[in-house]
Amino acid sequence: QVQLVESGGGLVQSGGSLRVSCAASGNAFVFKTMGWYRQAPGKQRDLIARITSGLITVYADSVKGRFTISRDNARKMVYLQMNNLKPEDSAVYYCNAFPVGWCWGQGTQVPVSS
Repeated sequence: QVQLVESGGGLVQSGGSLRVSCAASGNAFVFKTMGWYRQAPGKQRDLIARITSGLITVYADSVKGRFTISRDNARKMVYLQMNNLKPEDSAVYYCNAFPVGWCWGQGTQVPVSS
């Protein structure tokens, strides 16, 4: 079982940037498509970006052109660079395999002030 630990969240102003990170344990990480998901209060958890083991990326329309997902297989890390943040990006951000295959981590909270 892979364990996931997200970090790097924090309060940011509208228009600002932030990078969140996800550390994974276990060797299965390297072969999996990884995704970043987010959940705003009262809403469902949605996939917003994913990256294959071969570094092919796909983004939700809501973040396309503003967010960039990347991974470092040697370090078992996944990153999400978020630029031009908007208040509607406020959420708890999680990483997991795509499709979801492991237990969720605690997430990292990103509030965006207007």
